[in-house]
Amino acid sequence: MEFESILNEIKSDIQNDESPIGSPDWGISKNWFFKNLRVHYRVTGGETNTPIILIHGFGASSDHWRNNAEIFASKGFRIYGIDLLGFGKSEQNFQGKIKYLDNQVWANQLNSFIDEIVDVNSNGKVILIGNSLGSLTALTALSQRPELIKTVVATSLPEPVFVNPIKKCFPNWLKKVKDFLIKLFFYLFPLKPLVNLISRTKIITYALQGAYFKPILNDKFLKRIVTVPARRSSAAKALRSMCIGMSTRPNSAKGPSIIEKIQKLPNRPPILLIWGKQDKLIPLFLGKKLIKLHPWLKLTVIDYSGHCLHDESSKIFNQIVLKWLKNLKTSK
Repeated sequence: MEFESILNEIKSDIQNDESPIGSPDWGISKNWFFKNLRVHYRVTGGETNTPIILIHGFGASSDHWRNNAEIFASKGFRIYGIDLLGFGKSEQNFQGKIKYLDNQVWANQLNSFIDEIVDVNSNGKVILIGNSLGSLTALTALSQRPELIKTVVATSLPEPVFVNPIKKCFPNWLKKVKDFLIKLFFYLFPLKPLVNLISRTKIITYALQGAYFKPILNDKFLKRIVTVPARRSSAAKALRSMCIGMSTRPNSAKGPSIIEKIQKLPNRPPILLIWGKQDKLIPLFLGKKLIKLHPWLKLTVIDYSGHCLHDESSKIFNQIVLKWLKNLKTSK
């Protein structure tokens, strides 16, 4: 049966996905070190099962997969949820070991995690499932080390440049000036009081609501997932590192270059995009344009769902992912 037909069956079965408000304390909490920096991760499921790594989005952590991880584990997978550097319980003070954060750094972190923690040789290639920034990280990791990865499920992509080929090539001196001004701005901008204000007032609720279609006012766990890391003393420093890193990346680290590199892979792994129809942060039309430019990608849409569809529409999201993985297995 074609995957599109399978999706239609799933969507007809679940008309109103009232996903539960789950506890973020899933699995076993562990630490690992990347470049001598502490990285927190969670793990659940049988040790010999096919590995899935869950990669969170901006401001979130492995806790955000509260409604997904144990479901996937119950279906016979070994589940890892990693906190990217700067987020969750992972290191935020990099002590000069990493100057700026960007998707290349996180992809290196992810691939090193696969090499050192996930037993690919025994359990097979890894399945990557990302949300937003986590999706970008997953695709970047795929472009770097395709031999490690079986498939990628990406829930929206956070940079619109994914759908616009990079045409402008600035002179080297002009790029240096631009990068200097960006760094100057973020070093002068009062990020610390701003982060404190947002994380300690009702502003955080309004900010979170922008990533969801359904009301999140009573979801205390969700607020805890986001506010606790943001209240750490080094949170503003990590955010500054990310703002500079993502703003001054080379073109090779941006969406179009990553997609083009993946497209040219001799044994390109299949990629599924899942978009929330009511996503206000990264509108659906960008996903549709991306598919039009790259028809080898697969796209499915979840109605009545926003940017964090894996959390607010977890029932249908989980079923779509499991059907996708089953379809890949049976099609080979």
